[in-house]
Amino acid sequence: MKLPACIAALLLCSALPSVAAEPLDLPALVECRQGVAAHAALAVALADPLQAVAKGLQPLPQQNQFMTEYRLATPMTVFGQRTDRIALAGASIMAILDLEDPRPLATELKLETAYDADGKFMAGRELVSRDVTDPVTGEAQIESIILSVSTVQSHPDQTLAGCTYSLDLPADDEAPAAVAPPANKG
Repeated sequence: MKLPACIAALLLCSALPSVAAEPLDLPALVECRQGVAAHAALAVALADPLQAVAKGLQPLPQQNQFMTEYRLATPMTVFGQRTDRIALAGASIMAILDLEDPRPLATELKLETAYDADGKFMAGRELVSRDVTDPVTGEAQIESIILSVSTVQSHPDQTLAGCTYSLDLPADDEAPAAVAPPANKG
């Protein structure tokens, strides 16, 4: 049975209880200095609104149907910019920065521009792609960490900058070959 990456990450986090108990290092998560387990710990904390508030994250009204936003009790500095807001979308955590033009930040971070037209900008770079083994199932997976900078229509004159953490199954043609059991010589 193949599990979606978000469930696999939650299982990974539950297999590592010390990660879930550690304080959240949001700047490190946003700047791609953490791993999938730390991102999963954030997802666990945010699943319980009381725990999210206890960790200094106040839920905000949703301006974009694809993102959940939070105000930070204590502002943070990421990528040299100060902010008190983050957004989560799927496996991504992003700082909401008061930068009208995302291009200088993308250039500074050495990101590849994927799209720049019609008032929309997206740039990114994969920082990590490594083979890992699920500690629960023993299944081979690929951990990927991608740094990105983008704009979104729901947040004019602002830039989203952050990180996507994912665990994916290898493509069928990349999966390790199954080892055949030894022949019975009896």
